Amino acid sequence: MTSTKTIRHYLRFQDFSAEDYDYVLERSRILKQKFKNYETYHPLHDRTLAMIFEKNSTRTRLSFEAGIFQLGGHAVFMNTRDTQLGRGEPIEDAAQVISRMVDIIMIRTFGQDILRRFAENSRVPVINGLTNEYHPCQVLADVFTFHEHRGPIRGKTVAWVGDANNMAYTWIEAAHILGFKLRVSTPPGYRLNHASIDPKHLTSVEETDDPCATCEGAHLITTDVWTSMGFEQENDIRKVAFSDWCVDAKLMALAQPDALFMHCLPTHRGEEVSADVIDGQQSVVWDEAENRLHVQKALIEFLMLGRLNY
Repeated sequence: MTSTKTIRHYLRFQDFSAEDYDYVLERSRILKQKFKNYETYHPLHDRTLAMIFEKNSTRTRLSFEAGIFQLGGHAVFMNTRDTQLGRGEPIEDAAQVISRMVDIIMIRTFGQDILRRFAENSRVPVINGLTNEYHPCQVLADVFTFHEHRGPIRGKTVAWVGDANNMAYTWIEAAHILGFKLRVSTPPGYRLNHASIDPKHLTSVEETDDPCATCEGAHLITTDVWTSMGFEQENDIRKVAFSDWCVDAKLMALAQPDALFMHCLPTHRGEEVSADVIDGQQSVVWDEAENRLHVQKALIEFLMLGRLNY
């Protein structure tokens, strides 16, 4: 724990370079193959992952907990309501304490600033399991899923249809780093906040009010729920505002014939996506969900062990 090794965190998609992603995606492929072959691989024997949750979770908790176990380590689940963080302990103090007892930390919380402050005071790597602003682990899994089904995403066109939420802002960073085009279609009043985006990232983004124009010729169409966690009080208003932003068969027909559909889940069939699309042949949402497990194993391995020679 007292090593002078440089600590790398994964708080935003932009924290890694294109070369880092080439490596992590390849490691994801290798680790997934080991999993499918029932091959034991325990490079992190006796290492501990702390999982700190302020928001509810299914896929994030399961994939990280199973992932560290499959790498030979152990996970400790911490809900902020049940810890001193829930009673007002300073984030900086909690980071100092927790990071002296574990080897890596994943946090799923509300504000990105909470995550940043924790990482600044941590002695071990910190991973963003989701914040209001970004969801890099999910987009990493999405990119890996595209690679599995269609090859490299560089030079392709991704269509985002729906809310300008944490997924949309993460896709923007991914487009700039990985070299693909991102089209974003959001309802009026729910558009991207350019003040929250690095200007150089905007060169990879096209915005339109027309979902049809966004999806035309796309290689991947992706969306998310209309009402993200923390905005539940706006649900009825959003259902009206987003009614024309449902990914249905009409929108999918405008994309490339072999276009994929993705959704980070959970979903509301009949709202942001029609049942025939999410349950159809172009949908890869179940592979996408499973791949959270494999990319996060590669991510943990990379943050803790660096680049391996095999």
